[in-house]
Amino acid sequence: MGYTVMELRHLRYFQAVAEELSFSQASRRLRIAQPALSRAVQELERELGAILIQRETRPPSLTPAGKVLLSDIARITEQLDEMIRRVQRTSVGAEGELRLGYIGPPTRDFLAPLLKDFSSKYPRVTINLEERTPERVWEMVAQGRLSVGITRPVLAHEALGLKTMILRHEKFCAAVPHDHPWADRDGLTWKSLACQPLIVLARREGASSHDAIQAACAENGFQPKLVHTPSLIGTILQYVQAGAGIGIVPESTHSSQLKLIPLRPARTIPLMLVWPKQTDDPMVSAFRKVVEARFKSSKSDSKLGGE
Repeated sequence: MGYTVMELRHLRYFQAVAEELSFSQASRRLRIAQPALSRAVQELERELGAILIQRETRPPSLTPAGKVLLSDIARITEQLDEMIRRVQRTSVGAEGELRLGYIGPPTRDFLAPLLKDFSSKYPRVTINLEERTPERVWEMVAQGRLSVGITRPVLAHEALGLKTMILRHEKFCAAVPHDHPWADRDGLTWKSLACQPLIVLARREGASSHDAIQAACAENGFQPKLVHTPSLIGTILQYVQAGAGIGIVPESTHSSQLKLIPLRPARTIPLMLVWPKQTDDPMVSAFRKVVEARFKSSKSDSKLGGE
């Protein structure tokens, strides 16, 4: 079956709904009207002869056929995007490309200056950015879909066989609204969180963070009362602002609406650069040198390492 532009658009529409598990959120993400999005998914289901999304559940859920399609779409769209980028680079005579995967919150204070440093040294290199979850960054670097990544450790990091450079270690903090009784404190013990409703990152999206928090609670004699475990740091902050509980986040998290209070004794989580062990990409080597130079000149407690 040959694919038309319309059909490719339908695949992207379905991907957005499947990832968000919400037609309204997907419509906002795609910036199209929700009825048009719903019709497009229905047209795709008719073309394929299969129900992809179970709409009777709240939130909507993927059928087995929908799960298969979502898995294949990620590969197809990434290959399509890469093909388009290659054609565009050839047409303008670009000399190289760096595909950088990163996680958003911990890189906000340094990523833009870092990229500016790199571009000043390598002005004819195209930098393509992909903001992903920690697990996805590792996976895409291992598969060759990204050149290099800035991410957290994940459960399968040893099996993926990537090289690493630790950029810094970040302390965990409790996030509370400014009107919270604890907001005027300059520190909290982990024990003070016992019996408190806690909001932490889902383990499937941040195993190193989730496990470190669980371990810190266990060491202080209690099982954390987890009321929400969302997939994004930003969602944790939204829950905290809404008064749903206390968030536990790395110190690099930014929010003018909340107070971050360091937790004691300090527990840290690393931020690291990852790249393939077997690579002859000169852009990766060049980027590593720029990263290392920037973090060597940063605050004295930043740490570098490698394997």
